[in-house]
Amino acid sequence: MTIHVMHVGLGPIGIGVLKQVMERPGFEVAAAVDIDPEKAGQDIGEILGLDTKTDVEVQADLEGALASHDADVVALCTGSTLPGIKSQIEAILAAGLPIVSTTEELSFPEFSNEALTKELDELARDAGVAVVGTGVNPGFAMDTLPVVLSAPCERVDSVTVDRIQDASVRRIPFQQKIGAGLEPDDFRQKADRLEIRHVGLTESVAMIGAAFGWKLDRITDVIEPKIAAEPVASNYISVAKGQVAGLIQDGIGYQNGEPIIQLHMEAYLGAPETFDAVRIEGSPSMYSKIDGGIPGDIATASVAVNTIPRALAAPPGLRTMRDLPIPSWWAGAGS
Repeated sequence: MTIHVMHVGLGPIGIGVLKQVMERPGFEVAAAVDIDPEKAGQDIGEILGLDTKTDVEVQADLEGALASHDADVVALCTGSTLPGIKSQIEAILAAGLPIVSTTEELSFPEFSNEALTKELDELARDAGVAVVGTGVNPGFAMDTLPVVLSAPCERVDSVTVDRIQDASVRRIPFQQKIGAGLEPDDFRQKADRLEIRHVGLTESVAMIGAAFGWKLDRITDVIEPKIAAEPVASNYISVAKGQVAGLIQDGIGYQNGEPIIQLHMEAYLGAPETFDAVRIEGSPSMYSKIDGGIPGDIATASVAVNTIPRALAAPPGLRTMRDLPIPSWWAGAGS
């Protein structure tokens, strides 16, 4: 079996997904779509910097691509918010295609977008296909991973996840998204307008709570700047002492007024250590740490690609990672 994938959105993550689909057995590129006029009309081989052309040209019109190409699934990598991609999801479902998306708010949408979740779930059921939002975070590091690690427990009292990253090795849109290079006042103003933030902590908290059967009173998502104590730089951004090197963000879920889910994320240029750690208090208590952390960019693309065959086999509707079989690397059918 070969899975034919239509790629919608060719930013850094979308290109990462496209590259893996081209290189991995069991997949084939059916079409590629991006509204960027500099990409439209280019062969995807040029987009990827290959020496040869593939005869697959990037199209600017999603509806046109859906009408003119046969695909088994759409990899949707265009935005972070669910309302922002609603029309794209509607068009794809109207064509009867399942979706795997890296849209952060789609990873567990019902907490923040209950009405829209119900609407899109009904559209997916009517189309007879599944829609799944996933990635490394949300989608794995701070939600699916702690949920799976709780399996040996007879009781869980609380969950704490720490994700600390040296953002200097991340893609430029990520460094901009965490406010690197801004003045502190500018950072706070942009954070208040939701222009600076990591999207997905609320969804991850809600997913863990739902998996554990916990009814949460509320979820908070607090963002603070990480101020550079010394000058620091990446290949893209230079940060002076006193400027913002990145962000510190905490998503917390409360039950009976007490914090029982705490997701702590630090992403800034020059972090001395990068790691992912999960601590579960209960019986038995558990602690797991990944030294070096889970690489955000390649892992986001990898989780999305590895989820594609599971999404194709999933029941129709809006699905999350906790609805699917245990995630894993997929070598391709018959490999």
